[in-house]
Amino acid sequence: MIAVLGVGPGLGLSIARRFSREGFTTALVSRTDTRHASYRESVGGTTHTYTADVTDPAELEAVLARIEADAGELDTVYFGPADLSGPRPVPLTEAGADVVRAPFESIVVPAARLVEAVLPRMLERGSGALLFAGGLSGKYPMPMLGSFAPASAALRMYVLTLHAALRETGVYAGALTIGGLIERGDIHREFTSQDHGFTAGTLNPDDIADAAWSLYTDRKEAEAEFTAMAAV
Repeated sequence: MIAVLGVGPGLGLSIARRFSREGFTTALVSRTDTRHASYRESVGGTTHTYTADVTDPAELEAVLARIEADAGELDTVYFGPADLSGPRPVPLTEAGADVVRAPFESIVVPAARLVEAVLPRMLERGSGALLFAGGLSGKYPMPMLGSFAPASAALRMYVLTLHAALRETGVYAGALTIGGLIERGDIHREFTSQDHGFTAGTLNPDDIADAAWSLYTDRKEAEAEFTAMAAV
């Protein structure tokens, strides 16, 4: 069974469909239930949907408990929440300490809370997988992403280090490091609804989901990188 935390119409939904095709029961979690019926229809198979803000500690704990009560033990968790209502990136030349810290609180800390919640039982079983979506600004300097970049770098290194620490345990951790707009996703829709004076490169979420499945099955590489950027 896979829990997709932060599911949307782009990558999260593609991840769910890809694992469902392999026989996985899927549990989809998003902040609202507005699109849950369409998600269940799109994914097919045995699909459960839940409403929770997985960046909130209490809501994360509660939804994980509900998922396991409904569908059994978690084999795999994909973590990729994105909040379009949150603040936009601020240039690092203008960002104070509080601005730089905020993405750590909304991205890195919730990822660590998730690991804290699910890893002990995975280690007891000697099986399981943790997949995280992150930004390419965590690997290459991208000034336009400003205050988001340090947290992206921290999340990436957290996952890569976790991957190394879990060797020989039977549990896998891997990062999907993404540079570009993901087609069909909410961020893609919002970005393309306005004229920014340039065209951003796009990525097919189904291709990323295929790579996520390969990471899960091969369990050798810690990271798969995707970029639609002209140069990084």
